[in-house]
Amino acid sequence: VQLQASGGGLVQAGGSLNLSCEASGDILSVNAMGWYRQATGKQRELVAAITSGGRINYANSVKGRFTISRDAAKNTVYLQMNSLTPEDTAVYYCKGGFSIWVTTDSDSWGQGTLVTVSS
Repeated sequence: VQLQASGGGLVQAGGSLNLSCEASGDILSVNAMGWYRQATGKQRELVAAITSGGRINYANSVKGRFTISRDAAKNTVYLQMNSLTPEDTAVYYCKGGFSIWVTTDSDSWGQGTLVTVSS
């Protein structure tokens, strides 16, 4: 599976961004797609993930601010990010795999897209 992410950029605190990730290739092998992020000096962490059936998992830090959605016809997952804070600054990675709860060695990853939130 190949994942193409887009939509990062620079935004002021309180602003919004929308990330997109389009999957191609062996789509049928992807049950769950999601977004992870990695800030400088920190480990990669889950942001939000969604299954093909619509089940969703959000990190506590983004609940109420971020919304993940999936367009099956376009093989694309979106992450609408509102009320951004400088703590959201990170490289955001799209993931395709089986689980919305854990990562596995069989997961596919897209290239990162940088989100920078200025104060």
